[in-house]
Formats: sequence, structure tokens, C-alpha cells
Amino acid sequence: MTAGRGDRAAPPAPEGQWDIRFADAAAAKGWENLCRQARENTYRAWLVLRTDPRPTCETPRHHRLKGSLAHGTYRAQTCEQWQIEVTGGGRLWYLVDTARDTCWITYAGTAHPRATDR
Repeated sequence: MTAGRGDRAAPPAPEGQWDIRFADAAAAKGWENLCRQARENTYRAWLVLRTDPRPTCETPRHHRLKGSLAHGTYRAQTCEQWQIEVTGGGRLWYLVDTARDTCWITYAGTAHPRATDR
């Protein structure tokens, strides 16, 4: 069965860690493509999402998005939007929902997202 919108991207989060879910079916499909292309890097990104989705020290590979992409809305909740560079072109975008201790994956893909090509 293929994952879709609202589905969990992993087993339930243990106490003190973040739940990871897909915001839509496209994100779930992109996740599967990332897993096929860069299994180890995608796993490392998953670990970061679980434990430290909003790092104090941002890096070029893991940072908050800027401008109109800095926030997103999911289920009427406005959240910060972050990015993890999984591969040279592969990206993971997610919303940090502090009310639910959940990271909502809004984009996962093996290619650079077009939304940043402005």
C-alpha cells in the first residue's frame, strides 16, 4: 500500500521525538523516490527530523526557507518551513508543527524544487 496525505513516514515517535507525516500524496511519492536514490542520506534526514527539526545552528544543507517560503499552513496551523538538502539536487521541505510535535513533509524529491527558482 502506498503512503498518502496524513500518513506517518515512519513508526510512531518515542517520547521526546517528533512525529513525521506526509502533507500530501506527492510528498509521500517523492519520499519513496528519495529513498530509492539516496537511501542512507534519506535515513539521516529522517533521524534529524525526529530529533532536531529546528537546529539552533543552521547549515547550508539544513536551514529554514526564506521569504514567502518561510512559512506554510497545514490544517489551519501556520508553521515554520525548513529544508534539508538530501543530495546535490534532492530536497526535503517540511513544516514544524509545534502544537502537534509533528513535522509535515510538504516536498520530497530528487530534483531541486522549482518554487525556489525565482
